[in-house]
Amino acid sequence: MRVPADPPATCPACGAAYDSVSVHDAGLLVNLLDNERYRRVCFEPVAGDDGTPLVEFYHHTHEQVDAAES
Repeated sequence: MRVPADPPATCPACGAAYDSVSVHDAGLLVNLLDNERYRRVCFEPVAGDDGTPLVEFYHHTHEQVDAAES
């Protein structure tokens, strides 16, 4: 898992604020059932500097999702 060098100000998938972002090149598992910290994780496919396919995960807290939906 990596963190992008220059992350965007808001989530590119939904436009909401996010708590953290991580970049993955393999092994995806997402389970947010009864998650105390995050309510939603958005996924954005990207290419690495060498063209390798990657997925960025944008982690949204319950408060961030509630504010974006208001």
